[in-house]
Amino acid sequence: MAHAKTSYVCLPCRASYKQPHDSWRERLCPRCARPLFHAGSAFAAPRRRDTAAWRTLSVLLNAGIGFHKTCCGGPGWRPRTVREVRERLAYARATGEPADRVLTRPELP
Repeated sequence: MAHAKTSYVCLPCRASYKQPHDSWRERLCPRCARPLFHAGSAFAAPRRRDTAAWRTLSVLLNAGIGFHKTCCGGPGWRPRTVREVRERLAYARATGEPADRVLTRPELP
């Protein structure tokens, strides 16, 4: 039986690769040989030209937020614009709440 594939992302190259998931193995980008981020099986890569979407994605992946499927559906809400990311990070700094929790919240109080 074949293993399910999941997405790995290279932020400097703006590229995504589907590969079988091995938690013990480090994946390297075939273009630049830098380590790849494990983005998850529910990840959909933006177009390479869309720099704002890649900036948003960079913040999410560096904060440890992935796009993994849950038992009841997809990965949940994620910010799509740089403005949404900025608003949530400002809220996290003001309240002291962890950034990873604020970045996955659909609405701010």
